[in-house]
Parts: sequence; C-alpha cells; structure tokens
Amino acid sequence: MAGNSQRRGAVRKEGTKKGQVVGSGGVRRRALEGRGATPPAHERPHHPAAKRAKAAARSNQGRPRNKKTDDTEIVLGRNPVLECLRAGVPATALYVALGTESDERLTESVTRAADSGIAILEVPRTDLDRMSTNGLHQGIALQVPPYNYAHPEDLLRSATKNVEPALLVALDNISDPRNLGAIVRSVAAFAGDGVLIPQRRSASVTAVAWRTSAGAAARVPVARATNLTRTLKEWRDAGLLVVGLDAGGDTTLDDLDAAGPMVLVVGSEGKGLSRLVRQNCDAIVSIPMSGPTESLNASVAAGVVLAEIARQRRG
Repeated sequence: MAGNSQRRGAVRKEGTKKGQVVGSGGVRRRALEGRGATPPAHERPHHPAAKRAKAAARSNQGRPRNKKTDDTEIVLGRNPVLECLRAGVPATALYVALGTESDERLTESVTRAADSGIAILEVPRTDLDRMSTNGLHQGIALQVPPYNYAHPEDLLRSATKNVEPALLVALDNISDPRNLGAIVRSVAAFAGDGVLIPQRRSASVTAVAWRTSAGAAARVPVARATNLTRTLKEWRDAGLLVVGLDAGGDTTLDDLDAAGPMVLVVGSEGKGLSRLVRQNCDAIVSIPMSGPTESLNASVAAGVVLAEIARQRRG
C-alpha cells in the first residue's frame, strides 16, 4: 500500500487532508530531450549496413575510378596508353593488372612511365574491369589529370606582347577532340599564339586531343571562353582582325591580308560557323578548291589557312 511504501514519491506529508505525494513535479520529464530522427542505417556505427559501407570505402581507397568528368580521365588499352606516353601526355599514374602477360607495348609503357616520373601501380584485374564497360583494357590503364586551361584575357595579353603580330585560333562547333588536337598541332607548327574554345558544346583537351596533337598541347596554350561571341568582340575591340573560315565565304584565301594581328575562327565541317559568330566576323574566308571535293575537314582547312598566313608573314 502507498502508506507503507518506502519510496519517496509515496510518502505522506502532514497537515493535509489526504496527504501530498512528493514527486518530481514533472521536472525530470521536462528535462528529457528528444534524440531526433533515426539516422539511416549506413550512418549507425554498429549496423551491418554501416560496416559494409566502411569496408567498401576501405577497399576502394587508392584505386582508380572511371569517372567521365573534367577532373580525371582514364585511358585504357595497350596501344592508346603507349601513344599517350609517346606524345608526352602529363599522366599521373599507370595502372597494371596483376598477372598481366607482358609484351613490347607493355614493357615500353612501363619504361616510359618510369622515366617520366609517373607512378606505376599494380592493382587487381577486377579494378580495371570496373573501369571499362566491355573489359577490353588489356591489363593496363593510364590516369590523365585535367588540362590547365588559360584565361582568354591572359591568352590575348601574351599574344599581343610578342614582336610578331598576334595569331590566335578560335573554334566554333568543333566537337571531335581529334580535330582539336590536330588544330593545336598546326598552331604550334605555324607559330600561332594559342587556341580558344567554348566552355560548352565543344571538344575539350582530353587524352585523345593530347595524343592527336603529338605533344603540342604542352606548348600551345588553350583557353576556354564562357561566351565565344562576347570574347571575339572583346578581341576585335583590342585590335585583332576576326576572320571566319567557311565554305561560303565572301572572299577567298588568295585575297586575305594576314600581315596584322588576327584571330582565325574555324567552324565544323557540317554546321560551319554559328549565326552569331558569323555576324561578328570582319571577313569570311573560303579556300579555293581545284578538285571535285566540296569541303575539307576542319583541322585540314585550319592547317591550310595557317600555312598561308605563315607564308605571307615570312615574305
């Protein structure tokens, strides 16, 4: 019974009709704080899901990941990897699957990577399997870091401070990285100062572009423009002649005067120059054709015009 209980909360107090019960008065109840929502399973330290996630993170640490972003690119296959190393692509790591059968290409790739100071890592074959959709990695992969793009203003500044008139190349609607690499190679061969590409809807400097440029991407700066039309307007205001290259040009290459500073705008073989870019060109030049071929590949056409510009400036 309550009167006989030794619990403090049941002790009667004198001077009352029935006697008061001494309790907490709700103080302890109000002092309790809720723990909030239950965290997900993988965030609870002792839950099996959290243990599996921790083990997966520990097993993936230091292993290559095939992420198609501007951050990192993975080149797979013995021939592509060897071509990248021969071209001087600034790779950061060479992955070789454990137990891979060696041949001349693999041996040369490892030797070139070691001579260039590239880290050589042996990984389980399953790691390379996850990096390729069809598993055709041939036991070797090359990790290529993101390209360090220049700013358009810095590119213009470095081009205009030279003794020779500035010669820049801007690309419009060029989506094939092999065309980009070939154009970079032509710019390097004919004393160009740099290449400008749009930030969106354009080929970027990937391992394919590096390989096609034969290492010229290390010598020729490539800049990215948020808005190609606006950048071309700024360059024209800075004193550069903006010359578009298109099959339907209003003048031919024979009549081009390339003595002054200029920027050559190259469009794609299919779409050509976009409407806004074409409107902001000072002149549209076409290449006179002697044979039945109607048009040239964008990189070939750019090489022809750059060669003519170089010839005029030598003269």
